[in-house]
Amino acid sequence: MHIGICGGTFDPFHRGHLEPVLHARGEMQWDRVLYIPAWKQPFKSDRETASGWHRFAMAVLATQSYDWMFVDDVELRRGGTSYSVDTLAALHERHPGATFDWIIGEDNVAQLSQWRDAERLFTLARFVVLARGTGMSSCPPSNVVYARTPLVSVSSTEIRQFVREGKPIDAFVDPLVARYIHHYGLYKEEPA
Repeated sequence: MHIGICGGTFDPFHRGHLEPVLHARGEMQWDRVLYIPAWKQPFKSDRETASGWHRFAMAVLATQSYDWMFVDDVELRRGGTSYSVDTLAALHERHPGATFDWIIGEDNVAQLSQWRDAERLFTLARFVVLARGTGMSSCPPSNVVYARTPLVSVSSTEIRQFVREGKPIDAFVDPLVARYIHHYGLYKEEPA
């Protein structure tokens, strides 16, 4: 089994998390894609987020139409800072014989060497960079491949700001995610 893994905060889960993966799936030949909401990301630990379980629920709502997409709570159950190397080790135990692709955006390529236990990380998964346009590195690190994907111009930061300002977010998130955000009153207040 060939599994793509998409880790992140997903605060909230939006079209930019989904559409590039849909586009890359055929090229990368993923049998399954796991979205893994982080309890706390090491590079984003300075910002308050919606609870992990709210972020998990929004990811489930946004992906439920695809029978090959799943949302995994491995990092939420573990708690603490979420390190990809620990997650991959746990997934290898759970899915013996599977091969894994860790899906990242172009903005993360330069940081890969700073990820915890980077050498081991590259033995546990191949990294697939969702490249938006022509920004592909001419000399990528080993075990890194690029998948050309469409640019989806949206960010979680913008969506949270729109919610605070009372602007519609329907163009950026699944209607069920928009309803969930409204129902639970998420992102209404300025972060502390």
